[in-house]
Amino acid sequence: MRTFRASFHLLALALCAVTVGAAQTATLNPPQRKAPELAFNIPGSGQQLLSSYRGKVISLEFIYTTCVHCQHASQVQKRLQADYGSQGFQALDVAINPNADLLVENFVKDFGLNFPVGWTNADQAVAFLQFSPSDRYVIPQIVVIDRKGYIRAQTSVKGDQLQGSDAIRVEPALTNLVKSLLGDDTGHAQKRGMK
Repeated sequence: MRTFRASFHLLALALCAVTVGAAQTATLNPPQRKAPELAFNIPGSGQQLLSSYRGKVISLEFIYTTCVHCQHASQVQKRLQADYGSQGFQALDVAINPNADLLVENFVKDFGLNFPVGWTNADQAVAFLQFSPSDRYVIPQIVVIDRKGYIRAQTSVKGDQLQGSDAIRVEPALTNLVKSLLGDDTGHAQKRGMK
């Protein structure tokens, strides 16, 4: 199943690369639904709740620590955290692969990540994403949540739609969405020259 996911994700990424120009024009999406609660464990910190990050713009990725595409996506998260963390952005990765509890700590060290990375089981991720338990899905799965706790974008099960929320698989589109959501509260101050 993982091979299918990886192959499918490669195809989706290749198609996304062709449409980067279109994806760069991604705009602020209307709220889809309130983000459900999610519990995940972080090495050395124990159990965390997604709701503890309310008030921030969150880019949540469900990943496999062993997936090359997830490793790349985590580097995008790292750049976003460095660039926008001080403005109220929070990157979060939650690993759902088998033995993730044993792999997350080294994953963070190996990739020099500057944001929380935890783990939970795949069933909790599927429930959070509102997928069917029988769905075959690609990873990473990305969810962008606004300051009030509403999901503003979420990738689809197969991640093969190149428009709409699946555009956030392309770094410029994800960055634009994050900036738009941060601008809801911070844009006015920046326009006046205040930071």
